[in-house]
Amino acid sequence: MRLLPTLGLAVLALAVAGGAYVRLAPSDPAAWHVDPRTGQAGAGAATAGVETPLIYAAEPDALLERLDGIAMGTARTQLLAGSVAEGRITYITRSALAGFPDFTTVAVEALPDGGTRLYMFARLRFGQSDLGVNAARLEAWRAALGPAVAGATGLDPADPPRNDGA
Repeated sequence: MRLLPTLGLAVLALAVAGGAYVRLAPSDPAAWHVDPRTGQAGAGAATAGVETPLIYAAEPDALLERLDGIAMGTARTQLLAGSVAEGRITYITRSALAGFPDFTTVAVEALPDGGTRLYMFARLRFGQSDLGVNAARLEAWRAALGPAVAGATGLDPADPPRNDGA
């Protein structure tokens, strides 16, 4: 009869240890602060501006500064690495309940004929699925920036990217 309470305590201890690891595991900037142009959408990952250009009329620094304000205004989001001056920034956004970390890297590129191309890459650290949270975050940030000059389509797979500027 003592086995059941002991087993219950062991399971509880494992759950607490796992939760602590998820919240306290160090995040190595070298592993996560990567060029978003190399990002691959897959299980728990989303990209924007990689396959279909997101081009804005703003200067690169001004666009990234605006996006940084949007990102830092997102609940449970903090800076991991990068800066506006670098042209690339990586953020950690944690889930409300369990504190699972998702990493989002954004970068800008000045275009020779004017304008700025924006790249965004969001991915999870733990697990196989984020239930669409990363794609939704990218879409919310893109929407908060306002319409792009080109490539301003949603990230919903049912709404495929278009290159006609619509």
